[in-house]
Amino acid sequence: MTAIRLLAASSFSLLAACANTPAPNVELGAENECPIRLQPGQSITLSLPSNPTTGYRWLLQNPASNILRPLGAEVYTQPEQAGLVGSAGVSTWRFQAKAAGDGHLILVYQQPWAPEVRPVQTFDCEIRVK
Repeated sequence: MTAIRLLAASSFSLLAACANTPAPNVELGAENECPIRLQPGQSITLSLPSNPTTGYRWLLQNPASNILRPLGAEVYTQPEQAGLVGSAGVSTWRFQAKAAGDGHLILVYQQPWAPEVRPVQTFDCEIRVK
């Protein structure tokens, strides 16, 4: 095989490998700009400030189940440096884009036993999977 053919074959192999590289994970927080665009198979991590000791929790009002699938339950973490009982932490959810389409990922911050009371915060992000 000549050097030119070997170089061309190597180039095509490299291009094919790059084409199959998955898109990076998308990190979302309370201040992110929406809409978010995802590719099928791409994952998204949503982290929101939370303090369950107050009785308030983030509740999934609309998980955009037509385009996203959950990758587990909510995970609550408290910063190690806080060291105080009752201090705020972070609630985190992970999702994966499962199908093309548009949807809204909506969470509300409220007391679960009082659904008739207006939430104190709402997270609403339009998600587009293409």
